[in-house]
Amino acid sequence: MAIILDGKQTAKKITDELKLKVQNLDKKPSLAVIMAGNNPASEVYVKNKEKKALEIGFNSIIKKTDENITKEELLKIIKELNEDDNINAILLQLPLPKHLNEKDFLDKIDPKKDVDGFCSYNLGKLLKNDSPYAIPCTPKGIIRLLDEYNIDIESKIALVIGRSNIVGKPVSILLLNRNSTVIMTHTKTKNLENLTKTADILICAAGKKEMIKKEMIKENAVIIDVGITRDNDGKLKGDVDFNDVKEKTSYITPVPGGIGPMTIAMLMENTYELYKIQKGIK
Repeated sequence: MAIILDGKQTAKKITDELKLKVQNLDKKPSLAVIMAGNNPASEVYVKNKEKKALEIGFNSIIKKTDENITKEELLKIIKELNEDDNINAILLQLPLPKHLNEKDFLDKIDPKKDVDGFCSYNLGKLLKNDSPYAIPCTPKGIIRLLDEYNIDIESKIALVIGRSNIVGKPVSILLLNRNSTVIMTHTKTKNLENLTKTADILICAAGKKEMIKKEMIKENAVIIDVGITRDNDGKLKGDVDFNDVKEKTSYITPVPGGIGPMTIAMLMENTYELYKIQKGIK
């Protein structure tokens, strides 16, 4: 029977430590979230982020805009937040309304305030293993959870399903930086099952409900499930068929309660770290 990688409990440990650290600061760190439009899923995510930020002791600023906001108007909001010394971290909630392209905005966020680590400067630093100001939250949370359970990464074969800029690509770089042998797979990959069977660590970020079955994995593999889909009955499902594979794995993340809480915990940690960088605190 697999050991459950409890992201909820690990995230609580991290945020409890942050809460204590914030109490010793002269000024509260401030996280600003820009939400363009009224995407229902985004509204839930933003509400959860705000709740956690306030719980830790941060200031939380929500900049909610109309669905039809123009490119110029959104750029103006980013510029104002960049120039506001009271704001330490800026998050542009994705996805944006269809008429806007995220590429036009992510690089306009000050790298020292880029809490998601999505701007070219921070991603470039990550690629070079050269201390970015912030590391993307979900990939950072995956590595932290593996470390929390003392799961060795070095020299292991890690297979990543999904090549997004948010999860797949950055987590692959983090694994490479830790001397893992990384296999990247995606929608154009042929014979996926032949590859997944070789993985010591399997990270699934495809967004395809329960695509991973027990016959696709290696005995005692470590499974990290990033996918999340709502079933017809309202239940949340991951990319991995949890009940089918759990007897064959050594460690596995649940959905929910795995990577989701870790992502928010890393967002909070990044906010605190950016605050320290801006204030010159070691």
